[in-house]
Amino acid sequence: MSKTATTPQLLPDPEVEPRPLRRTYTAEYKAKILAECDAVTEAGQIGAILRREGLYSSHLVDWRRRRAEGGLHGLAPRKVGRPPKDPIVREQEDALERLKRENAKLQEKLRRAEIIVDAQKKLAEVLNSLRAASGSGE
Repeated sequence: MSKTATTPQLLPDPEVEPRPLRRTYTAEYKAKILAECDAVTEAGQIGAILRREGLYSSHLVDWRRRRAEGGLHGLAPRKVGRPPKDPIVREQEDALERLKRENAKLQEKLRRAEIIVDAQKKLAEVLNSLRAASGSGE
């Protein structure tokens, strides 16, 4: 008897891992890290700080730019993604879309009506020419 027959086989967990959350940093944390990096005097210390904190150099670049633009308020976390639309604007856009669909339907109805009117005119001309031809032939 082999060992594999007596030990249960390990199956992968069917549960899906939840999507990892985006890391967010407080304005105070960002200011503390920037102050610590600005106080560095020796080469390689900034890299050590970044490794210790699990940060990238792009974080520092972005945080410094934001600090220059808006001070501590500029370092506050921002929401990621498209900003939500104003309900009034959304309502107006929905109404505009509805009116565009209605306009397209009415344009198609008008096109069909014009075709019918043209056909009726041609039929009337043919009937008038037949009547004139039959009236002159009698």
